[in-house]
Amino acid sequence: MTRSGWVARAALAVACLVAVACTAPTIRTTFPPIGSTPAPAGDATAATRQQVVAALAAVGLQAVAAIRPYRPFEGPLLAAAPRTVLQALPDDSAHGNVVIYALGSDAAAKAAASDHASYIATGPGKVLFPPGSQFVLRVVGPNVIFFTWSPDASPDPRLRSTQEALNQLGTGVAIPG
Repeated sequence: MTRSGWVARAALAVACLVAVACTAPTIRTTFPPIGSTPAPAGDATAATRQQVVAALAAVGLQAVAAIRPYRPFEGPLLAAAPRTVLQALPDDSAHGNVVIYALGSDAAAKAAASDHASYIATGPGKVLFPPGSQFVLRVVGPNVIFFTWSPDASPDPRLRSTQEALNQLGTGVAIPG
């Protein structure tokens, strides 16, 4: 085969690949793009925020509004929900983040918490969270509280106290398996 024959075949192969790429279905993610931040929850989480602050104060921790952006791995129903982020360890901005999601109704909060528990237990959640991670997933009225930490990644004893304090609030949602 001549050189021009090879060039023609290569051009045809490239044209076929481009045609296939242009007609292939687009994969759409259910999550907001990386770096996007859902709206702050404002008053929608105020009562739950007070409960979290009081529970943490009872174990000697002072929760403050987080000044550093924080976004945990989230199931689809929590991904776009307005939220409030508190910092349970103000002197350690890399750990101790407590997220309070506003879902609008008790039923929506229960559904979102259940969806998030399934997300954590299967697929991406098993890969994205470090082995041995500890989770707090609680429903307080129309809000969901989420807190996670890894004893191996951050052995700070205050994180266990944070977990224990938060487990006293609302209704717990079990993470399967």
